[in-house]
Amino acid sequence: MQTQDITNGLSNVMPLAFGSLDLKADCKRVGLVIVDEVNGFATVGAGNLAPPVPNEQVSTMVSETDRLARVFTANNWPMLAFLDTHVPGKEEPPYPPHCESGTGEEELVPELKWLEEDANTTLVRKDCINGFIGAFNPDGTNAVVEWVKAGAITDLLVVGICTDICVMDFVLTSLSARNHEMMPGLANIHVYDKGCSTYDLPKEVALDAGLPDVAAHPQNVTHYMGLYFMASRGANLVSEIS
Repeated sequence: MQTQDITNGLSNVMPLAFGSLDLKADCKRVGLVIVDEVNGFATVGAGNLAPPVPNEQVSTMVSETDRLARVFTANNWPMLAFLDTHVPGKEEPPYPPHCESGTGEEELVPELKWLEEDANTTLVRKDCINGFIGAFNPDGTNAVVEWVKAGAITDLLVVGICTDICVMDFVLTSLSARNHEMMPGLANIHVYDKGCSTYDLPKEVALDAGLPDVAAHPQNVTHYMGLYFMASRGANLVSEIS
């Protein structure tokens, strides 16, 4: 069965509802969260977990993120960018070494490199899949919580990679943190479909690479599943942003 047929089947039995988002009319104070759009995940050939060849879903994510980020900084709206960064030699099971400090994999993709000098952007390096957990400081404070509070943010708009891994973990944990009143004032978490992507590892490719069949990760199916689980926990899925 083709993976697109599987995705179509999922949409029949587990439909997704996408809305539109007007950043000025629908949000009192919006913040953009960019998850792990670094070379090691989004630049072709940049590492073990980077796309081996150009990938349309990944390139669309980067271009849409750049477009949104330029709108945000033009309006002096806050942004937070996670950068997956690991101590060399310290692996993150179940994944192979990736985004190790000093390799360049842990740096923003070229299209987003300008965010490093942007006054409206807060950069947060994280050493685990879940950005919310990775944002805890040694003193027990949390960079995400403090950023939301300092900016009086009512709405988060989330983009990044991977839809079903780091993006989903951040969104689900942030929804629980919101419900637990860790971030007073935060009302909504929106996930932009075209601003997210995940990696593509068809079953036959995994087997040819000597991996077990359970390593299979068809891109369109897993992207859909990530969106479904975020929506099922209370995130708003959006397909159009104005």
